Amino acid sequence: MSASNTDFVLAVEGLTVSFDGFKAVNDLSFYVDKNEIRVIVGPNGAGKTTVLDLICGRTKATEGSIRFRNRELTKMKEHQIVRAGVGRKFQTPSIYGDLTVFENLEISFPRGRSVFGALAFKRDEEVMTRVSEIADMIFLSELLGTRADLLSHGQKQWLEIGMLLIQDPELLMLDEPVAGMSVSERRQTAELLRRITKDRSVIVIEHDMQFVAEIADKVTVLHQGKILAEGSAEEVKKNPKVIEVYLGH
Repeated sequence: MSASNTDFVLAVEGLTVSFDGFKAVNDLSFYVDKNEIRVIVGPNGAGKTTVLDLICGRTKATEGSIRFRNRELTKMKEHQIVRAGVGRKFQTPSIYGDLTVFENLEISFPRGRSVFGALAFKRDEEVMTRVSEIADMIFLSELLGTRADLLSHGQKQWLEIGMLLIQDPELLMLDEPVAGMSVSERRQTAELLRRITKDRSVIVIEHDMQFVAEIADKVTVLHQGKILAEGSAEEVKKNPKVIEVYLGH
């Protein structure tokens, strides 16, 4: 199926990237719908993080196409891809520990991208309203005045998701968002992801299959840079090829 013009938020087609002849991602195609939570799973070295690196422009594709709302991303630079509406959270949170939760969200607000621009604009109602909406969504309303380095591990992860949400991306990519979280934090993160997808699509890389089953609209299983299986969490868990790859590791 070629989607030269498509309703998909993201259309990845024939995507390949070679590092010194090794194909980390090999002729990969998948399509993400509006308001979908897509989870990518697979053993270590399957190419999961590389796929996110390709989408956000950190790694350049050897061949293939990545279209986001029908705009070709493979020709764009990282900052242009962010501006187009793609947000990415890495495994380690990059928050400003010596600033409060409020300040972390405020400086992430998309206005005056330079440091001086960000610090100089007045705290007008739009910013205040947006910060309080996001804080509410990420369970940190009561902690707006708290320094970020005093937050729990899970709260730091939520704050970083909030720093991306305040930029209102249409596609949000999260790399192992619940790693190291408590059971209750995982539950809240699942709820947070469901809230987020009311207005946007999310791609999540995750190992924890119980969490995957809770959040995923669709699961893509990668193995050696290719799609091994795709479907609901239930379908994927019962797939003999998937069982073999996972039990074989």
